[in-house]
Parts: sequence; C-alpha cells; structure tokens
Amino acid sequence: MEHPFEFPLELPAKGSRQRLAALHTQLRAAILDGRLKAGLRLPATRELALALKLSRNTVVAAYDLLLSEGYVVARRGAGNYVADLMERRARTHVAGTEEGGDRRLAPYWREARPPVPSPPPGAFAHDFRLGVPDTRQFPFEVWRRLSARALRDVSRLPSMSGQSRGRPILREAIAQHVSFARAVACDPDDVMVTSGAQQAFDLLARVLVTPGKTVVAMEDPGYTPLRAAFAAAGARLVPVAVDDEGIVVERIPVEARVIYVTPSHQFPLGMSMSPRRRAELLAFAAARRATVIEDDYDGEFRYGGRPLDALQTLDREGSVCYVGTFSKCLFPALRIGYLVAPPWLLPALAAAKELADWHCDVPAQDTLAAFIAEGHLARHVRRMRKIYAERREALLDALARHGLEAWPSDAGLHLSAKLPRKLRTDVLVEQAAARGVRIEGLDGYTFGRASANGLALGYGLIEAARMDEAVRHIARLLPR
Repeated sequence: MEHPFEFPLELPAKGSRQRLAALHTQLRAAILDGRLKAGLRLPATRELALALKLSRNTVVAAYDLLLSEGYVVARRGAGNYVADLMERRARTHVAGTEEGGDRRLAPYWREARPPVPSPPPGAFAHDFRLGVPDTRQFPFEVWRRLSARALRDVSRLPSMSGQSRGRPILREAIAQHVSFARAVACDPDDVMVTSGAQQAFDLLARVLVTPGKTVVAMEDPGYTPLRAAFAAAGARLVPVAVDDEGIVVERIPVEARVIYVTPSHQFPLGMSMSPRRRAELLAFAAARRATVIEDDYDGEFRYGGRPLDALQTLDREGSVCYVGTFSKCLFPALRIGYLVAPPWLLPALAAAKELADWHCDVPAQDTLAAFIAEGHLARHVRRMRKIYAERREALLDALARHGLEAWPSDAGLHLSAKLPRKLRTDVLVEQAAARGVRIEGLDGYTFGRASANGLALGYGLIEAARMDEAVRHIARLLPR
C-alpha cells in the first residue's frame, strides 16, 4: 500500500520488541512538531498496519497510548483525530491556577518548571558542555563483566533493610579511594552512598534547614542545582563573593549555619581555595557551629603540583561534610555519588535517605565496588588525566591565540574564559549555537551582585586537535 504519511517512519526489523515503542514515539513527535496538524484524521488501524507491515494489534496499542496521553481524540463512528494541543494546554491550565501558580502547591513549587532536555549527542560540532566526561574512553567491557557478576549475586542477597547508607563493600571501596586519591580521613562508617551528588545536596538540605530561618552562604557565582535544593527546603540563601583565593570568608554573614564551597576547583571560575582561606573558613565554622559542605565534584583530575588538603582532612571540629561523585570520572548515567559526614550528621542523613528511596541501585553499587577494588578506577583516572591535560593545554593555547584570557585553574574538566568587554552572553550563546558550537555564559551561575563576564568551556567532549577550530568560531563572534 501507499505510505499514509508524508514523512518517513523508521521501524525496527520484524520480530523486534521495540516496534510499538518506535511507532508511538514517532507519531507523538510528529504531532508535537506540527507535521501532523490538529484535526487531521489518522489512518484506520487496519490501513496503517497494512501500509507499515505491522500487526493491527501494534497499531491499536500505539493509538491507545496517544489517546491516553491526549495527543489523539476518538470520535464515535468517525475515527481518530490529532488533538488540538493549544486547547489541551488551556484546559489543563484552567482550574485553580491563579497568577503565581496553583495554590494547592507549596509556595516554592508554584513557579517550578520541568528541566529543558539537553540536545542529543552530536547536535553540536563542538560541544563545550560542562562536567561531561569522554565516555568513549571508558572500559565498558570491564564494566559489563563486573556488572554480570554483580547481577548473578543479586539473587543470593538478603533483604536490603538497613542499607540506606549504601552497600558495605562500596562504602569500604569509597573510603579507600578518597583516602588515597584526596587524602580524606575517613573509614567506611563515615561514608554514605547517594544517587549522585544532587541527592547528597537534597538530603543535606532536608536535615540542616529549618524553613525560613536557616541561613545558607554560597559562593557567587556558584553551582545552581545546589542552590535550588536548599531554596526548595526553605533556606535563606546569601551569595558570597569569590576572588583569586576562593570564597571571601570575611563576607560570610555571622548568622550563616551552612556554607557551601568548591575549594578544589571553584565552580564555575576554576581557582583553588588558598591554604589561608581554608584555615579562615574552618575557624569561622568552628566558632559559629556552622556546617561546611565541601563539593569536590571533579577533584580526581588535577594537572598542577601537589593538591591541597581537602577541608575535611583539615577539619578537627566535625564541621565539614565532603561530597563527591563518580559521574565526572566514569560516566554520567551511573548516578552514584557519596558523602563523608561527621558522626553527629550521619544518623539524620540515613533516616532521610530511607524516606527518599530506601537504598541506591544494588547491582550498580556492587559493580562499582569491584571496579574500584580491582584497580580499574585508578587506571582509568590516570589514563583520562593525561587525555584531559592535553585538551586543557590545547584550549589554553587556543584562547591565548585568539585573544581570550582564562581564569587560573589547575584541575577539573572545564576552564572559564574572560570576555574582553561586557557582552550579552545569552546572545553570544545563541550565535555560537548557530555555528555549531555549544557554550555557556557565566552569568547563568550568579545570583547576587557578582558580575562574572565570561564563558564556561568544558573540554571533556572536544579532542585536542579540534580545540583551535572551536575557539576560532567563538572569537569571530566577539567585537574587535
């Protein structure tokens, strides 16, 4: 039969279990982007099944899914029609939605919006996205072997009750890893496993914040997702400026009871906190009984001399909670993070974790534990450190060649570049995207009086040989 649509439908081979999902996804996408207009009558299920060489049951199931989601409406005796999405949105917006959000929601969530999905891989010729490692270099074959072993062992595991802090074998592996790699003084009892660093921040916000009262001091510019977690918990957020030595301790308000810092590699500017500032911050926290959240998000990748001791290592008062993640050094989809907390904080965190999700993915935890214990993590980090160091040098050379200056940085997966004059970075970002270059403006990470006039450039996804070409596209957009 003649193809019923003016656009192609790409379906898996016969016998695949993904044919229904593929048909549903592509029809929905065609409705959303307007290729299937509102009011259009869809082909009869039998007709479409014959044209696409599918079973009629598959087409019926796809239509039923679209009906249940509101993308299609059925008219008795007349068939199925593409729904008017504008009308559908209007209907969902009517009841109980005054200006400022629906009153049934808690105040913070009335203005909440779902996150904008990231562009698919390959959408940009040059992708300077922050915090994304090069997964092409990851030893997935080793991971598959260890994962298969972990899955075989799952059937013999007892109940996971009481393991909200994480699998003992992984907590032991993490303790050894951070003791060796970052000189963090801890044992397995001090470690909690989380679903990425973001869950660690969410749990800390739950147990440390009294809504409307607790003052949280944050670096400005700083990490936006942590700011959102503490704002959602009802904290009073106070931006604190940073300079070449890190957070300016003398500007932290005396009433602050939580202080968030990225001392190893300030996010997003990149400098390390000086020893003097580290001592000042710990003294402030001890005197005020404040909790310091130390986010060491990509501390494994260091390119200068000997790394400075972590705040947690220097802490003698139980003031510091150290947060880390494996998403930056392994692969983002892993979603395993951890925190090293003082004894007074761990019971509350464990109780909050129990309420949130009981425990993290058990096979993934056991796989990661074996990956660390057998030395694969250390080998992978050593290998990637050389690759990223080469890309970092190429980026620094390209920035200098095209008249741009980088903020000093000895670690991590990104650099920040200063712009020669005050520009609207949102316009610059759009112009760069039109040239196939993905960049981010630093102004998206400020929330106080800080004025970070520059760009954040991740080098996890761009090879050294292509760095100059990528920076040249950016430089051409700047005023001479």
